[in-house]
Amino acid sequence: MASVGHPLARHIGDLKRRLFIIGGTILVAFVIMFSVSADLIEWFKRPFADDLIFYGPAEALFASIKISFLAGIIASMPVILHQCWRFIQPALLPKEQNWGIPLFLLASGFFALGLAFCNLVILPLVINFFVSFGLERDLKPELAVGTYVDFNVKFLLAFGFAFELPLTLTLLSRAAIVQPEQLAKFRRHAAMIALIVSAVITPDATLFTMMLMAVPLIVLYEIGIWGAKWFGRRPAPSEYESDNDDFDDSLDDLAPPPSKE
Repeated sequence: MASVGHPLARHIGDLKRRLFIIGGTILVAFVIMFSVSADLIEWFKRPFADDLIFYGPAEALFASIKISFLAGIIASMPVILHQCWRFIQPALLPKEQNWGIPLFLLASGFFALGLAFCNLVILPLVINFFVSFGLERDLKPELAVGTYVDFNVKFLLAFGFAFELPLTLTLLSRAAIVQPEQLAKFRRHAAMIALIVSAVITPDATLFTMMLMAVPLIVLYEIGIWGAKWFGRRPAPSEYESDNDDFDDSLDDLAPPPSKE
């Protein structure tokens, strides 16, 4: 039992260490971003023309904390992705370990694409829809800074991580955890899960905001299926053997020569 428990304890210890590194990086980035939180809020309110207000004494403070936390996560994303890659790297073949930098850049690009899509397309649509709905009923829009920032932060984080779905499905297929045929078979279940996740994540459970979240998730899932089909196939056994033989040969080269008797 000791031989089984020792590797598990080592993996858990490695996971804890990397989580501490990620947490410390986010904390440092949060402190830096908090110093410029006023500029971040001003940039956030671009889709809304009027000034934001606050009702409670601490509402502006908590709004600054939320927006600084989001900015801290975005700034820490290179470290987060790097630590995730270092954790799974030992489980990959020597040839697959060379994918580190391309995957790192690809994951960062997907996350940035999700933030840009949400900020430039989704948030203006959502905010204009609700503000126009109130204006049509002769209501004056006075948005609280806490509610407004919370609304934006949830959407941005949700879309940033949602755009990692195709890459995640491709990697899971590459690791033989799932198969492209399984992903295609359960696409209806995935659509239902997307609707449920959208209802939970979106600040208000209206059909409009749910569909703005659920439809991109469904499309991203379909892209993940194609990514798993094209890039998620593991090499043939012959390629495995050649990789393992090359790895064994490299270990033999490092081994000391046998002693002559």
